[in-house]
Amino acid sequence: MIGALTLLLLFQLVGEVLARGFDLPVPGPVIGMALLFCALVARKGPGSELRATSNGLLQHLSLLFVPAGTGVMLHFQRLADEWLPLLVALVGSTLLSIALSAVLLNLLARRGRRSADAP
Repeated sequence: MIGALTLLLLFQLVGEVLARGFDLPVPGPVIGMALLFCALVARKGPGSELRATSNGLLQHLSLLFVPAGTGVMLHFQRLADEWLPLLVALVGSTLLSIALSAVLLNLLARRGRRSADAP
């Protein structure tokens, strides 16, 4: 478990260093997650220790939303003042995510059918 947590935090650290070092507009944890994904694809999946640790973290994922909820309550007046742009951004990004997911699923399904039909 310690090794898997170290691996996860190491990828987050590398992402932070890259984001700050190259002044990228993408958060460091997102870059670290993309690098971890690439490493896992190259290794053909996670090991048993990383899988068990990740599942343990996912079971307690709701605890990670407590700081975000506190931040929302702390800035409630600002949210009340700027509700319309926030609502438009939220609805727009949700619709865009759904549309892009549908397009990607369609492309992957076609690819899967082609490879299943190939001898």
